[in-house]
Amino acid sequence: MFPTLQLGPLALPMPALSILLSFWVGLALIEKTAARHGVSGDALSNLTFLTLVSSIVGARLFFAAQNFASFIQTPLSLFSREAGSLDPFGGFAAALIAALLYGRRSGLKFWPTLDALTPLLAILAVGLGISRLASGTAFGAETTLPWGIELWGAKRHPTQFYEIGLSLSILAYLGWKTKENHPAAGLLFLLFVAQTAGAQLFVAGFRGDSTLLPGGARTEQVLMLLVLAIALWGYNWLNNKASTKK
Repeated sequence: MFPTLQLGPLALPMPALSILLSFWVGLALIEKTAARHGVSGDALSNLTFLTLVSSIVGARLFFAAQNFASFIQTPLSLFSREAGSLDPFGGFAAALIAALLYGRRSGLKFWPTLDALTPLLAILAVGLGISRLASGTAFGAETTLPWGIELWGAKRHPTQFYEIGLSLSILAYLGWKTKENHPAAGLLFLLFVAQTAGAQLFVAGFRGDSTLLPGGARTEQVLMLLVLAIALWGYNWLNNKASTKK
């Protein structure tokens, strides 16, 4: 766990820096590969930045709306850098609306655009694992296995390393997949979603911070099972649809 990187007088927050660096690398990659999916690299970059800004603004405004009494007393706190005052649902909703509006206005095709964004999402998944390692979040359950790591006063499963390793494997596989052939529109994205859901399903089984549902089921695993099922169904549907056109 290394929450900060000290560079002289500067103390850089490693969790946030990991996400930003992975975003920058992913953006540079999709600008080079966008044409392969018939998507404009400039339009894709604009879409990415728009959704990023919209997610941050939306997350802060949704949080402020839920805590209106506090924010009305100190309006400048809207510009706080505190990540805890962001609402994930609000951020996702704002980003989705902005992406749909921009995509419609720019004439971006739905499935090819998602395929073109897949390398960025795959690299962000690696960055998320590194961010969690740096902050010590998404930590593992206690274990006696020799590869356990000392964290939060106990020897635990290195779930962050599990996540990073699986995300790198998925990234490498997708790179090989697109190099060998060109899947029908949408298949690359759905393959990534299915593989990532499967990886998270595996990692969640070793987490020590999971929320348990009645009966002992882990919330993360139930959610990932649902995502995996939808992604596999969508992949099969698009694959069959592409086959009938040949």
